[in-house]
Amino acid sequence: MRRLWLIFAQATTVVLALLFVVSTLKPQWLGDARLGGQSGNSDNSASLPLFNTAQPRPPATAASGATSGSARSGYALAARRAAPAVVSITASKAPSRANENADPWFRFHFGPRGRGQQSERPQTGLGSGVIVSADGYLLTNNHVIDGASDIEVMLSDGRQARATLVGSDPESDVAVLKIALERLPVIQLGNAEDLQVGDVVLAIGNPFNVGQTVTSGIVSALGRNQLGINTFENFIQTDAAINPGNSGGALVDAEGNLVGINTAIFSRSGGSLGIGFAIPVSTARQVMESLIRDGQVARGWIGVQTRELTPEFAEAFKVTVKQGVLISGVVADAPAAKAGLKPGDVLTRVGETPVASPAQLLTAVSALKPKTGTQVTVHRAGQQLDIAITVAQRPKPQAERE
Repeated sequence: MRRLWLIFAQATTVVLALLFVVSTLKPQWLGDARLGGQSGNSDNSASLPLFNTAQPRPPATAASGATSGSARSGYALAARRAAPAVVSITASKAPSRANENADPWFRFHFGPRGRGQQSERPQTGLGSGVIVSADGYLLTNNHVIDGASDIEVMLSDGRQARATLVGSDPESDVAVLKIALERLPVIQLGNAEDLQVGDVVLAIGNPFNVGQTVTSGIVSALGRNQLGINTFENFIQTDAAINPGNSGGALVDAEGNLVGINTAIFSRSGGSLGIGFAIPVSTARQVMESLIRDGQVARGWIGVQTRELTPEFAEAFKVTVKQGVLISGVVADAPAAKAGLKPGDVLTRVGETPVASPAQLLTAVSALKPKTGTQVTVHRAGQQLDIAITVAQRPKPQAERE
């Protein structure tokens, strides 16, 4: 009996030793045995991993957008779509003896010049632009290329080309350039009217000439005006970082579609403070089409000087209406003068469009086609008058006429 017990103990020891060796050197043999001799790859549910590993996700597609990519992709898809169509612009300006320090755009791009320091050689300004057509048309800001004698464009793939100025519109700060290169990347135009406060946007440009840079933020506000930047203002406000050199670059949505042209920042230091402004792509597109087709932007003009209708002015001019625009002056021989409008009149409607502020009046009149007739409603001495008026072409800005 004792001998049988010794044989059993020795056999058990040998089996355990074999199991230890096999589990150490060939653990998969034991797995195959548990699965009845089948390969462990035939049923993944039979064995559980020791750690929770990330499962592979399908690659992002055009339909799924930026949020369906891998966890670390962020808005990489939007950047990849839009960035190739964003270019760097170098604008060379001839020497000027004028007081350059008085020009805020000059100081913004070139920096202030010291006392007695004159421009004895061409100055170089930096900005950005966006390719919007396979034919080579680019959108940028007027202040980026204003007064430039030579404009060079560099693509993200390293190609360079000299650009020709198709046209510019200082009042909206939009300019159109054209380059002659093949196989140009073209950005997809979005719909700025669909933007809402809180939407994610990316700003793409070449700030401080460090190279193409993408910054992200949200839409902070819509329809910003009366900032004193342009004559016609309807800005998209964003907290995406916009710095010198970003002007003329792209503001895109989370899908990589162009929704605005980056234009300006609010800053006391010259750097980004989280308040940037972009021209809606709808406005930029309208200006671009007019410049390409006509060489200018056709806007209506009636020739009046206006002020807000405050309670003090309403009492002084004995005006009974509460909303409208006070006409403080009328330009001689302008359409308003020929139609009989007078200082002290309160203009409340242009055609079918009510107006309650000078900005609204400017927008309503400029939207009219020159040399066409319309009717304006004014209040004068307690009476409402409907006056027919023929709209003229808006004169060029004074700086452009000189």
